[in-house]
Amino acid sequence: MKKIQLLTAISGLLLAGCSSTQINMSMGNMRLIHSSADPQDVMDFATNTCRNDFYQGASFLSKAGKEYRFKCVKAEENEILIPIPGTTIAPAAK
Repeated sequence: MKKIQLLTAISGLLLAGCSSTQINMSMGNMRLIHSSADPQDVMDFATNTCRNDFYQGASFLSKAGKEYRFKCVKAEENEILIPIPGTTIAPAAK
């Protein structure tokens, strides 16, 4: 039983180390995110980051290699949130 728990813990750490996501630039409402993760994970990360900064969410602008550009959008700006093609934006928890 202890071997199974140890293998589960180690495999979880290894999987977490396979992809990395970090914010390279944050200027005003613009975010440059460098990530090797799945596009949906990057979209979720960007949305959560913008929501933590008191925005409505993240709107996808462009992708170059592993760099994603997002614009954080406020509700009163009447802009729509655009996801990375093929992904969705999770609704905000209330």
